[in-house]
Amino acid sequence: MSVTDEEIAAMLMALAHARGPGKSFCPSEAARRLSDDWRPLMADIRRVAAGLPLAATQKGVPVAPVQARGPIRLQLEQGTD
Repeated sequence: MSVTDEEIAAMLMALAHARGPGKSFCPSEAARRLSDDWRPLMADIRRVAAGLPLAATQKGVPVAPVQARGPIRLQLEQGTD
């Protein structure tokens, strides 16, 4: 089963809203909920996240989700409810 960008976006935003403002989550959480074979989804997860009102950080420092290497965290951008 392939996962669409719309499904990825919906899952990312659902996780972000469930956590609430100021709380982050690992993008792999979305991938794991979308597929048992989640690792191949990670590039798409990061690509889709880059177009959403989500802030990406690595060790607390803002990063671009697609260009960042290593683990990142995502959270709602400030002012997004």
